Amino acid sequence: MIKTTLKQGALIAAATMSISAWAGVVSVSNYPLALLSNAVTQGDHDAEVLLGAGDVGHHGALSPSKVKLVEDSQFVVWFGGDLEQNLVKSLDNAPNAISLLKFNAFTRHPLRNIDGTARTNTQDPHIWLDPTNAKAIVKALAVIHGHANPASKAKYQANADDFIKKMDAAVAEVGQTQVQPYWAYHDAFQYIETAAKLKFAGALTPDHHISPKASQIKHLSDTRPKPAMCLASQGPVSDGIKNKLGNVTVSIQQEDMSGGSDDFVEIWKQVVSDLQACAGA
Repeated sequence: MIKTTLKQGALIAAATMSISAWAGVVSVSNYPLALLSNAVTQGDHDAEVLLGAGDVGHHGALSPSKVKLVEDSQFVVWFGGDLEQNLVKSLDNAPNAISLLKFNAFTRHPLRNIDGTARTNTQDPHIWLDPTNAKAIVKALAVIHGHANPASKAKYQANADDFIKKMDAAVAEVGQTQVQPYWAYHDAFQYIETAAKLKFAGALTPDHHISPKASQIKHLSDTRPKPAMCLASQGPVSDGIKNKLGNVTVSIQQEDMSGGSDDFVEIWKQVVSDLQACAGA
């Protein structure tokens, strides 16, 4: 059941303190939020997007035109500083900004060390990969878009209800009984593991921009749960690393779900299917 603590009044209160010149304009921070937002609007006042595909907000800065877009939007929806450090300066104190991670409305997991142990007092911000969280985000976006464009409120709600049905069907479709271990180049897929029946067995590096240490490659090789392993990665993995890991299949997946379809549910199913096929190989 979708958690209901993300109340409509709480969502809108922070944003209605200042109504901008562009009443009706909603902006979202990154690609996964754009996919979920478009599932609500479906061409009827689609949201503007601050960050490009492949950039969930770990690095970089907003262009001047995007800073202006923040100022001109009625609402700006983002996850929050735990994910989008490059948006904190523009959004953390913006009266029209809504940070989803500030609401007690989603399944949360702590960040994990590269050996799989939990890091205390942390939260993994990649919440959209959990199907229950995706449904809750869509419900929230339907409220926000409906407030920005009241004439389309009923349509947005109907689209959100349809998304929830499709997401539930997708989860049922990819279901499997046997849990398979996998490695990650960078641990970014925690929230998809339950639905995909995958078990994290370690990562090569805490950040995909940081090269793996030889000691960690050796650790994964020495502690491998089965002879043939899957490695989920956001980009190509060098032959040198693959040779050192030995008997590994790489599944290239983007944490922001970019590079494929423009339909969130279809992309989610494809990511799960690819990872399952890789882990079961």
